[in-house]
Amino acid sequence: MEKAVNEIVTVSPIEVFKNRKRILKNPLPFHHENFEKYGDTFKVNIGVGGQVVFTRDAETIQYILQKNHKNYHKSSLQTKDLGKYIGRGLLTSNGDFWRVHRRMVQPAFHKRKLQGLLGVMFKSIEQELQRIKENIAYDVFPLMGDIAFQVVAQSLFSADNLRKRMRRLQEITETNQKMLIKEMRQPFFKWWFHLKGEIGKHLKLSKEAQKLLDTIIEERISSGVEKDDLLDMLFQARYEDGTPMSRQQLIDEVLILFTAGHETTANALSFTLFLLAKNPKFQEEVFKEVGKIDFSADLMDAISQLSSTKNCIEEAMRLYPPVYVIDRVSLETDKVKGRTYEKNTVWLMSMYELHRTETCWKDPDKFDPYRFKNGDPKRYATYYYPFGAGPRMCVGNNFAMFEMVLVVGLILKKYKVSTQMREVAINPLISLKPQSVPLQFSIR
Repeated sequence: MEKAVNEIVTVSPIEVFKNRKRILKNPLPFHHENFEKYGDTFKVNIGVGGQVVFTRDAETIQYILQKNHKNYHKSSLQTKDLGKYIGRGLLTSNGDFWRVHRRMVQPAFHKRKLQGLLGVMFKSIEQELQRIKENIAYDVFPLMGDIAFQVVAQSLFSADNLRKRMRRLQEITETNQKMLIKEMRQPFFKWWFHLKGEIGKHLKLSKEAQKLLDTIIEERISSGVEKDDLLDMLFQARYEDGTPMSRQQLIDEVLILFTAGHETTANALSFTLFLLAKNPKFQEEVFKEVGKIDFSADLMDAISQLSSTKNCIEEAMRLYPPVYVIDRVSLETDKVKGRTYEKNTVWLMSMYELHRTETCWKDPDKFDPYRFKNGDPKRYATYYYPFGAGPRMCVGNNFAMFEMVLVVGLILKKYKVSTQMREVAINPLISLKPQSVPLQFSIR
């Protein structure tokens, strides 16, 4: 018997429960199996929590994120579950609250404003790269984490005496992230996490992080010193009536910028360097390109000339998108590609799958930065979402790209990178992380 046109396959809660250990460790193979078996859109019945629609269909994703974005808000996975750990800000809010704060924060990330931070970026990167010793194998992820960590800390706070407190902040955010992943991937055990006191313990850690940031902000205010960093830009942001953010709102926005600002960048850099280590041809192209650049002059101009470097990073983010899944919930009943979906339908859109589908990309599993060389931006706008899309595209996308181009360029200007690994194991948490990326650095 043929399926009805509007019928969509539903994966049962029994299947989810049977695969719970796999899903907790890494849900992407389970997702991939279902996409291959049931098509580009299917449902997963998660029991008490209801149903979730998974999709890797480019047309559907464009419709939800761009064409009819007003009907789709972030789900409670981010606004409530993630928000309880990192506060209510751009990443964890919806509606008018989000719109108001987006308008307030966005000017801090305009290219003109970021130009003033490039010197800080460059200095932080150079200092961290001095720690690399020749012919020693490094797990590159912690190294990239330290670089991205210092860049965001210096860009936010312009202070050299915060390393110890920033380390504690990093520890808290990583610990809370692991707890959140357990909650999201095992929703049927949430009652148990509450009963055991696990969630309460992590909420206390969140309070500690907020107190730490409050102290740093108070020190800045008490000093009376103005600095051209992101914290000052947030101080100067105003609502339409001319009032500034409350202290709590400022803390929430800073915590979100810190959390999102270093982790996703460290992930993307680690995957990029691994792929370049596996593909010497493209590594040499970057080396030759970077060798022509004078970084002591105009840094913005220098970055604009590193097109091959940028192409390699973009291709790495295609294969390993830091934001590997995007969630939305429908505010009203909607028809998507001929199917009717009820109000409050939860969608999980897999960027990892979309970026690897043969219908969108030729040889999708192949690392080929030439895809982005003189590519048609209109075409890729519907297939490629490294920073999200639509009004909710990541506010720090330019900041991240400038940083990554500088990091990759400065590393390959001095070092040749190599690896014995054939494949990199992935660790999908809130963002897509590598488990371990041992690379060898040899001075050229």
